[in-house]
Amino acid sequence: MDINKWMNGTLPDLVEDLQRAIETGHHVEDCNYLGLAGKKEIYEVLEDLLSVLFPGRYSKDSVSKDDLNFYIHDILRHISFKFSRHLRDAFTHFCRRRTSECDPSDCLDCAYESLTHLIESLPVIRGTLQKDIEAAFFSDPAANSIEEIILSYPAIDAIATHRIAHLLYEKDVPVIPRILAERAHSLTGIDIHPGARIGPGFFIDHGTGVVIGETTVIGNNVKLYQGVTLGALSPFDKEGKPRKGEKRHPDIEDDVIIYANATILGKNTVIGKGAIIGGNTWITTSVAPGTVVYKNANITK
Repeated sequence: MDINKWMNGTLPDLVEDLQRAIETGHHVEDCNYLGLAGKKEIYEVLEDLLSVLFPGRYSKDSVSKDDLNFYIHDILRHISFKFSRHLRDAFTHFCRRRTSECDPSDCLDCAYESLTHLIESLPVIRGTLQKDIEAAFFSDPAANSIEEIILSYPAIDAIATHRIAHLLYEKDVPVIPRILAERAHSLTGIDIHPGARIGPGFFIDHGTGVVIGETTVIGNNVKLYQGVTLGALSPFDKEGKPRKGEKRHPDIEDDVIIYANATILGKNTVIGKGAIIGGNTWITTSVAPGTVVYKNANITK
C-alpha cells in the first residue's frame, strides 16, 4: 500500500465526511467553550480548592503556619481569576443553546455569584469535612490517626470533592459539577452525583463501587461500606422516557449504617434513624427507625 497515495487520494474525502458529521451532529463552536484543555484546567482548579481546604494534603509544597495566610490568599486569587472564566463560558454556552436572546452580562453575573458563593463557603466546607474526618476516625478501628485518614483514605477525596461540586450544583452551574464528581469517581471508585444532599459526619469505609444518585438525601453521621448503591427504582417513566427533574432516589436518616453491597432503591424509600442495613440486601420499601435488616429479613431491635 502506498501511504502517500492514500493520504492524497482517500484522506481528503474522509476528512470532509468527518467534518460534515461533526457539524451536523455536534456544532463545532460547542467544542470551543470547554474541551479537553478546559477540562484539565477545571481539574487543576479542583486541586487548588482542595489544597486550600487541606494545605498539607493537596498542596504541591509544604506550607508552614507562618506562610498559611499568604498561601491561602494567593491560591484563592488564582482560583478566582481562572475559574470565573470557565464558569462564565459554561453559563453562556448552555444559555445560548436554550435561547438566542442570551444576555452575556447575565451569564457573567451568574458566574460571579457562583464563584463568590463557593469561595465564601470554604470555611463551612472545611468545618463539615472536619466532622467527616472525625467520623472516619471514630468509626474505623483500623484508623490510627487523623493524619492517616486525611493522607490515605479515598473517601476523603470523594467527599471533599462532592461538597465543592454540590455547592456549584445548587447554583445551577452547567456541566462543571459533573466534571468534578467524575474526576473523584475515576480516582476513588466512589460515584456521588453532585445533586445528592449529604449531612456532616459522613464516612464511606473502603469505598470502591459506592453509587449515590442525584436526588438522594443523607442525614447526619451516616456510614456506608463498599459497593453500596443508593439508586432509582426505575429511571424511566411509563412512556420509556428518563425521569428528569423529579425525586428518584432514597432518603437515609441520621445515624444509619449500610454494610457492603447493599442496594437501596426508590424515591419513596426511607431508611429510618439509627437503622442498620446488612450486606447484600435489596431494599425497595422503607425501613423503620432502629431496625436491623439482615439477609432481606427485618429484625426489630
